[in-house]
Amino acid sequence: MTSAIQAQHVTFGYRHDRPVLRDVSFEVRAGTFLAIAGPNGAGKSTLLNLLAGLLKPQSGRVLLAGVDLCSCPVQITARKVAVVRQEFVPAFGFSVLETVLMARTLYFGRLGFESKTDRELALRALELTDTTAFASRTLGSLSAGERQRVFIARGLAQDTPILLLDEPTSFLDLKHQVKIYDLLKSIQIEKGTTLVAITHDLNLAAQYCEETLLLYTPDRRPAESPSYRIGRTADILIPEEIERAFDVRVFSAMVGSDRLLIPRGTRPRGSEPCGRTP
Repeated sequence: MTSAIQAQHVTFGYRHDRPVLRDVSFEVRAGTFLAIAGPNGAGKSTLLNLLAGLLKPQSGRVLLAGVDLCSCPVQITARKVAVVRQEFVPAFGFSVLETVLMARTLYFGRLGFESKTDRELALRALELTDTTAFASRTLGSLSAGERQRVFIARGLAQDTPILLLDEPTSFLDLKHQVKIYDLLKSIQIEKGTTLVAITHDLNLAAQYCEETLLLYTPDRRPAESPSYRIGRTADILIPEEIERAFDVRVFSAMVGSDRLLIPRGTRPRGSEPCGRTP
């Protein structure tokens, strides 16, 4: 299987004396669903920005289908990679359909108008994300979860072979969390799309992602030790690794063929002293 993305000895920090990511190397095979997990501050969003070409490594390089991302024109990158960020409230009153059609601007004709194909792709993306009913509404009138689904629709409408997602199910209820992961899995299988998703929901990652990249913060690893682990999800999302990365106790159980991970607090319900009113 060919490589869609390669990170080769990538180091990046917002301060040169304190790298967020250090000597990170991994490969994402074409058509794979990779989860990026780790605690806050581990560099997950930074890594996604590096893979999208929005940041440049201080050392090392990122390759898309064998081409150095730093030498790739923005227009070419946009045809290969779509990015879905965490939702935001836009400053302008764009409608939902207008927002999704923005993903197609690269393909607009000389007069700057969308084609029939552009519109069909946008409407199909709205249908897939269960947002068709919002098409004429402004983004500002939607709930956070509804806006998040619209931004996923925009990413789908870009129709690229690689889709990068920053916590795609944040703000979503349980029903839509599952529907979004079902949708992502469908486009992976049916279209061969390469998916890379930052997630804090390790159980969804365990169900849907073949591989997982687990990042550690500097204070959770010994000096000069690797800042990450990558491999089959079943080998990475295990209690020992989760406890090491997140500094939290984890209960683990198999449900069918999937591993279920539950964090265990130090003051759970029922731990209050007898006779004391909560």
